[in-house]
Amino acid sequence: MKLDFIDLGKLSVSNANMRFSKKAPDVTDILPTMRRHGVIVPVLVRQNGSPETFEIVAGARRFHAASLLADERRAAGQEVDPMPCAILESGDNADAIEASLIENSARLDPDEVTRWECFTRLVREGRGVDDLSTTFGLPELAVRRILALGNLLPRIREAYRRKEVDATTVRHLTMASKNQQKAWLALFDDPDHYCPTGYQLKQWLFGGQSIPVAHALFDTGDMKGIVSDLFGEDSYFADAEAFWAGQNAAIEMRRAAYLEEGWSDVVIVPPADHFNHWEHAKAPKRKGGRVYIEVRGNGEVNFHEGYVTRKEAQRIERGETVSATPKVQRAEITGPMQCYIDLHRHAALRAALIDHGGLALRLMVAHVIAGSSLWTVNIEKQTTRNDAIAESIENSRGEATFDAARRKVLALLSLDPDEPTVTGAGNGMGSALPVIFLRLMAMDDEALLSIVAVVMDETLASGSTIIETVGLHIGLDMATYWQADDAFFELMRDREVLACMVGEVAGATVAHANAGEKAKVLKTIIRDHLEGADGREKRDGWVPGWMAFPPSAYTTRGGVGTVDRMALHVSAFESAMEPDHDEDAGEPGDGTSDDDGGEGGSAEDGGVPQAA
Repeated sequence: MKLDFIDLGKLSVSNANMRFSKKAPDVTDILPTMRRHGVIVPVLVRQNGSPETFEIVAGARRFHAASLLADERRAAGQEVDPMPCAILESGDNADAIEASLIENSARLDPDEVTRWECFTRLVREGRGVDDLSTTFGLPELAVRRILALGNLLPRIREAYRRKEVDATTVRHLTMASKNQQKAWLALFDDPDHYCPTGYQLKQWLFGGQSIPVAHALFDTGDMKGIVSDLFGEDSYFADAEAFWAGQNAAIEMRRAAYLEEGWSDVVIVPPADHFNHWEHAKAPKRKGGRVYIEVRGNGEVNFHEGYVTRKEAQRIERGETVSATPKVQRAEITGPMQCYIDLHRHAALRAALIDHGGLALRLMVAHVIAGSSLWTVNIEKQTTRNDAIAESIENSRGEATFDAARRKVLALLSLDPDEPTVTGAGNGMGSALPVIFLRLMAMDDEALLSIVAVVMDETLASGSTIIETVGLHIGLDMATYWQADDAFFELMRDREVLACMVGEVAGATVAHANAGEKAKVLKTIIRDHLEGADGREKRDGWVPGWMAFPPSAYTTRGGVGTVDRMALHVSAFESAMEPDHDEDAGEPGDGTSDDDGGEGGSAEDGGVPQAA
């Protein structure tokens, strides 16, 4: 590498530069400095077909800024300075791409889509995931996540670049088929329909969904167990086992047909795996290209014809022969025999599991976390259209305490700390289920119950009667987790209620003296007493009657949801305490003998049967 000054007219931005082919970048942040001091850091260039012209590998923003300054100088009749350049030696294209990405990453962080574009070009130039990880100082998992953006439709990638789609949503979409991505885009474009994002998108894509008849590769005309919607537009399989028996047979027939056509190999990609385009390259049949049949958990099957791995593609370019993978031998047992074996093993395990309560509890928790084709658990999203309420909840002591507990549980389970929830933190297809279950098996009861508590909290419905029941049972003191904030006072509008609240925090004398004041004055009195401001006596631990356990109303007008739900709780309590229930009790562990849960223990004393 050598340094030299080169006229701007002899420079252009290389297509190896990460900012090539984009609109002129924003240079307002560096333009003032360059006006005063000129270009301090040389741009990286290499020869561009002739000794007199060069292309910029790294430094496109400085080049654009220098071009703007050159126009200003020419307009003022001043001389234009040449550009300081560091000239690279002749080398391969991958070195130039790496230089561009490294240089730009140190100055203006590129978005993930831009990194994907550069990483993809490096992969085509022969760089592997381990090479990219070492060069850019990123974990291999981070590199694979960036490369996985290649599984997205271009429109989704561009929406992610424009920050119209968040990272969690994009991560789930990289696991979706092209048809699923198109269906999601249709919802994304339609303002009148709900578009699932984040964890809800994972559930929408993978979580226990029905199998559409349209995904069947076989004739379903005379098949039983198919249900349709009210309008007859969409049909689904009620019997998943029957569907997969027919689908697997059809897949095997298609596989045999491909081999008959002369393809070197046909690889079936099961639902637990994915066909990543960035790991493969196109190759014709005559050069050893094979067919990949990608099977999705929702029954959809995608056929990828004419592909080899990236390493095999490099061997093909060198003129080497790519040998087909060994032919798969005929299976030892038939499909119906496998069904017979599976059902009998399932029946036996189900019977044996009855005597292993601790193990069954861990298995149940693992299903909630990892998911399976039979489990769909919804998370309380705590959604609101009021930004002030959302901010209040986010900054509350209760939310902070729960977030700390959630992160502790994610660490206990060795899960990604960026997961927004513990519930559903598996891949939604059940492949993570054994891993989560084995980790739970290795934990003691105290650790298990801490996980159970977080998972239950995440799926506890807001505004439900069970909130009243549980809150009363544990003697929840709202003052521990809540105090009046700006959002609370902004939402308070009723003067009659405010007058009652003044009586609670300031006393009857102050309330009577200010009975005729406007709502704004009453709010100020309440706030001053809660904060001990303006010479007023500080009132600690105040909670409005609506929010306490048990809740209470300030007027007889009704319309207080917590009070209405408390009435439902009282009714449920009375039903639970009826004599018939006590007479029927008597089986061990039924939880009705006393408050401590009998011999089976309770969630408070940690009495969980040990896993066998």
